[in-house]
Amino acid sequence: MIRVGPPARQEAIILPDKLWPNGSKLNVKFMAGNSTQHAIVKEQANWWTQHANLTFDFNDEHPDAEIRITFDSNDGAWSYLGTDAQSIPSNQPTMNLGFLNSGTAAHEFGHAIGMAHEHQNPAAGVEWNEDVVISDASGSPNFWSPAQIRNNILNKYSADQIRGTTFDRDSIMLYFFPDSWVKSGEGTKENEVLSKLDKEFIGSKKAYPRPGGSEVELSINATPTSASIGAPGEEDLFTFTVGSGGRHVLETGGQTDVVMKLFGPDSRTTLIAEDDDGGAGYNSRIVANLIPATYLVQIRHYNEANGTGIYSIGVSR
Repeated sequence: MIRVGPPARQEAIILPDKLWPNGSKLNVKFMAGNSTQHAIVKEQANWWTQHANLTFDFNDEHPDAEIRITFDSNDGAWSYLGTDAQSIPSNQPTMNLGFLNSGTAAHEFGHAIGMAHEHQNPAAGVEWNEDVVISDASGSPNFWSPAQIRNNILNKYSADQIRGTTFDRDSIMLYFFPDSWVKSGEGTKENEVLSKLDKEFIGSKKAYPRPGGSEVELSINATPTSASIGAPGEEDLFTFTVGSGGRHVLETGGQTDVVMKLFGPDSRTTLIAEDDDGGAGYNSRIVANLIPATYLVQIRHYNEANGTGIYSIGVSR
């Protein structure tokens, strides 16, 4: 089923001016619903907070809750986008969950924290059969006007309006739509959980990064930098800048079993390569041809639950 959004709500991939301050505690109030519905909502809302530096406080007594939820089955499923909810009178909902199939609540909470529809990503390259889309979406169960259909489905944002990743067909923020809606003849599936990119993006510097030590700048062809994983589940972040393109080698050293991921160019969420034991022993090693740009390296212990230890990391060419 298509997830419904009202025509007045403008949506993008993520708009910087709609983001809540990083580290926010957002109060959530149920204005209706039963215990079963409430439990589903709480579970799926917290899929985001497992990766983002945000907290949801579910408290129906809070007088100024930022997120206020109703369950009107005649009003589809929708949410105001991020901080737009602050302009809504406190006696009115900022989200409606008229149905709770699959990952609907997670999708709408994505909107509530500033995420928007993945099919409106300018990198998606979706070519719509517009007449078919308008005909189908104007009927049951949505009964949208052409303006609503363009707002919620057909319109794309320009690249300079958003922060976003490459198109993610597995994103919880992507509508399900049939093959007949697109010129390629390949529609989408119903995504019921957060994708790998959803998780990485919402916790990245572009959205809600978790607090931690400052990122370390690596110099190419310098002595490897010493570091450590000091707590289970911790990750270390490093950046380096390539001035002259070509073959580069990233490698860890030591006895700690680490996993390395390389993101870029000039992107903190586009994964270029990853490696576990490609180096000596349990160390990681990535060899890649890189263009002039800035790159991000993520290091974590192989065992995220229990692993800690010291290691070194270097970049050479």
